[in-house]
Amino acid sequence: MRDAQSFDDFYRGTARRMARYGYAVTGDHSEAQDLVQEAYARAWRQWGRLAAHPAPEAWLRLVVSRLATDRWRRLGGLRGALRLAGPPPAVPPPNEDSVLLVHALRQVPATHRQALALHYLFDMSVEEIGRELGVPVGTVKSWLSRGRARLAALLPDLAMVELEANDVA
Repeated sequence: MRDAQSFDDFYRGTARRMARYGYAVTGDHSEAQDLVQEAYARAWRQWGRLAAHPAPEAWLRLVVSRLATDRWRRLGGLRGALRLAGPPPAVPPPNEDSVLLVHALRQVPATHRQALALHYLFDMSVEEIGRELGVPVGTVKSWLSRGRARLAALLPDLAMVELEANDVA
């Protein structure tokens, strides 16, 4: 049977040392936190037996060490697979229009930006956007209209290029 109070006492008495130990083993704070958290979760699941263990902290250190070793092995396998696959293809830098558009989008209110993204990137209808966001269709139409107007004001040169392209087609 698990005794929550004795586990809490164990945790409070060992958590700082275990976090430092995890960091010493991994060299990474985030990784150490993950390993130590997993070790404590395992200790809690077995606390009925582990509480009677002559050295429960040593058991916990062993679990942290084994978890770290397992992660290193998995990463080693991943590194080997990446080495066999070769480097990823080069990604060209974004074009100037993309940079300008992203900069302009950051200046559009979040609700308008979300509606524009759902409409133009996911081809969602006004009704679908309204259902997903939990707002009336009229609100979505307003957000789209205001968002497009704000982008046109922020990107007058791109708006003219778009209009000219539509006139040619």
